[in-house]
Parts: sequence; structure tokens; C-alpha cells
Amino acid sequence: MTVLESVHADHGATFTEHNGARVVAGYGRPDRSHRAVRNVVGVIERGYGIIEITGADRISYVDNVISNSVPRDDGVGCYALVLDPQGAIETELYVYNANDRLLLFLPFDRAQPLVEEWQSKVFIDDVEIRLAADLVVFGVHGPKATEKVASVLTGPSVPERPLSFVRGTMGDIGVTVIAGDGLTGEEGYEIICEAADAERAFDTLVNHGLNAAPFGYTTWNTLTLEAGTPLFGTELAGVIPNVAGVHAAIDSEKGCYVGQEVVARVENHGQPSRRLVGLAPEGVPPSGASVRAGDTVVGEVTRAAQSPLRDDPIALAYIDFTVDTTELTVDTPADCAASVVELPFVTGSSRSLRLPDYERASR
Repeated sequence: MTVLESVHADHGATFTEHNGARVVAGYGRPDRSHRAVRNVVGVIERGYGIIEITGADRISYVDNVISNSVPRDDGVGCYALVLDPQGAIETELYVYNANDRLLLFLPFDRAQPLVEEWQSKVFIDDVEIRLAADLVVFGVHGPKATEKVASVLTGPSVPERPLSFVRGTMGDIGVTVIAGDGLTGEEGYEIICEAADAERAFDTLVNHGLNAAPFGYTTWNTLTLEAGTPLFGTELAGVIPNVAGVHAAIDSEKGCYVGQEVVARVENHGQPSRRLVGLAPEGVPPSGASVRAGDTVVGEVTRAAQSPLRDDPIALAYIDFTVDTTELTVDTPADCAASVVELPFVTGSSRSLRLPDYERASR
């Protein structure tokens, strides 16, 4: 939920919803914003729900309900999943070990339900679980993102390892800087600050040091689509992890955990029933459009757009794993030809760590 609506509005922003959060859609001319991020650097206010967990048992408690092991060292994070009893993705989340607390970033509309669910299961554990509505997160993305962050960060060097973080200042504002996982296909960082400091932080990120272009979720969608990144709201929710090929979210030594019970180890899932592929269709199909091989429906489109970089339609789609042709047909709503293409659609300054990897996912 944006805390800077009037500030964004002064920049000409329009607004939309993303995973239940009111966020910036864009500032006009989304193709121009897209190219600004691809060529230099851009800044977006992220629409996360944030959970803070404290107490002596915080690490063991969260360890028992997510698919990856909680990092033991301060300054380190991981990407993980919470699965339902059938092993499907209930939510994605990032878990950061911030010394005496854990911070969890997850889709906005999943945060409150998860807090309530986990609070109801606290019995003898020494944990306190709350929404952290007093924090704001900005994303900085583009081939000049490292230069941008370094130009305004005082104190430590910019973190290098994905999902590691450092604490420093921007002017007189205390911030935490997290190295990203390449979701846009570009270098990226997330900047955390107190909500009271958000307006000054946004101004610093846009106007101080190396200038950066503000952008919204319309551009976020096309950037992540070009990068081949599966997102929670369109590709991951309700999907078995190895179908999505998201091996980075699974600790294969630990297994996939739901509540206090082990459901299955990912290496025993075997070959998935479907796979996520990139399509180059002749037109832009709607989400949910059928994908056919000949007269047989073999899948459906999850999302599609006109790529500002390729200047052609691109799409992500789930298709049957055993489909062996790369020449398909998609409803747009009229039939149009579509070729299966290798992901990512666009190669930038980084590579998304969420790119589907079916060799690893089916082990």
C-alpha cells in the first residue's frame, strides 16, 4: 500500500491494485519508463506486506513453516514458499535475518492472513508476530543501479551477494540496502526505510546522485515478463513448485514444509506435469487464453504484453510437459501462431534467479 500517494500524484502517477495493495500503475508513457530502466536506472515503491517476527524461537518457528531454511547469519536473506497441504504454493516470501528480528516480505494480501494463522499456532514458542506497517520498501533497478545506490549510500559498500543486506544512511535517513535477485533482468536493490522518512528517501533516490526515473507496476510487469520471471499473482499461486521450476525457493535437503509436517522432498516430485515457457505469439493474447498443439489444448497463457524492447508480443504460458513441438496456436481471441522461445526474452545486466529450471526442479 503506497504511503506516498500525493507525492506520486505530483509526478503524474495513476494507480492500480497489485496483490491487494494500492500501488502506482505508471507516470504516463510506460514504454519510455521501461526503456529508462533498461538503459539507466529506475525507482519503484514496492507493494509488499511486511511481517516482523521477534523472540528467542523466531528462527526455529519460521523454519518449520517455509520451504527454505532461515539464514542463521545477520545480514542474509532467502526466497522461500509456504505450501498448502497438497504441496501447492500458498504464498511466496523473502525472509531476512536482521539480528534480533526476522523481516518477511510477501504479497500484500497474504500478510495479514499469515500473521493471524501463525499467531493462532503459537503455544509454547517464544515468538511475537506482527505486521510492520511502519516500513517502506523502494526498488532500484537498471544497469546503473549499483552506481545509483553507491552515489547516495553513506557507510558500507553496496552489498554484492543476492539477498544480502547492509545498513547505512542516505543523507540523515537510516536505510537498509538489500541486493536483489534480478527479477527485472537488471541489477537491482531494495531500500528499506521508516515510513516517516519515505518521502525524503524517494526524493533522494530519484533526484540525488545519479538521477533515476520513477516507474510503476505497468513497467514492472513488462520488465519481469521480458526477464522470464514467474510472479506470484500470475504464475506461482496454487502451483506445485516443480511445475513452476522455482528451485531457488526449495532447500532440497530440508524438503517442503507445511505447518509442522513434511509434505514431500522436492527431489521426489519427479517430472512435473506442466512447464512454464516463453511464447512469441503473433498478437497479444489475454491471460487464460488457450494454447493448442494442432486441435489439442495443451496449456494456457498466464500473462502477455507488447515487449517495449523487442517491439513484439511476448507471453508466458503453462503447457503440458510432454509437448514436443515448438510451433503452437494461441487464442487472441482469434487463432494466431506462437513459437516457444528460450527465456529470457531480453538479456539485461543481470539474470533472474527465478528463471524456470526443470533439470533441477525434477531431480
